[in-house]
Amino acid sequence: MKKSLLLLSAVALMLAVTASANAQTGCVNSPENPTVVLGLVGSAGAFLASARARFKARRNAK
Repeated sequence: MKKSLLLLSAVALMLAVTASANAQTGCVNSPENPTVVLGLVGSAGAFLASARARFKARRNAK
């Protein structure tokens, strides 16, 4: 119950922040490159998935 409530709160906060950022001027003149940011987030997710699989395999091998 608490975990789902925390997840729901995090998603709501993320949507609120992105909605307010988009309401100002949008993504057209943002200081960071959105493609680079998405690439970093994607590679971090891939790294976490592979690291989790390696840790799980190591734990099962013992």
